[in-house]
Parts: sequence; structure tokens; C-alpha cells
Amino acid sequence: MGITRMMDSITQYFSEAIARIFGPSDDAYPVTGVQPFSGDPLKETRRADW
Repeated sequence: MGITRMMDSITQYFSEAIARIFGPSDDAYPVTGVQPFSGDPLKETRRADW
């Protein structure tokens, strides 16, 4: 009886993992779309220690 219970728990463990990997996404991020860039680009400077 112990081996059967252990096999059931191993099967359940792997089936839940597979369902989580291949199931639909459960992300709850808001739909924001593309955000425009409103800053200045980084000014490149020469470093003397290179």
C-alpha cells in the first residue's frame, strides 16, 4: 500500500508541474501598451582607466 501511495504522489507532483509549465499564463499584469521614451540618452564619455 505504501508503494502505491508514493507512486500516486510522484505522479501528482509531475502532472501539476507539467500543467503549470504548459498551461495558460496566470500573470495579472495590466495592459499598458508601448510606453514612449521621454528621457535623454546616456552621454558617452571616455574613461581614462581603460
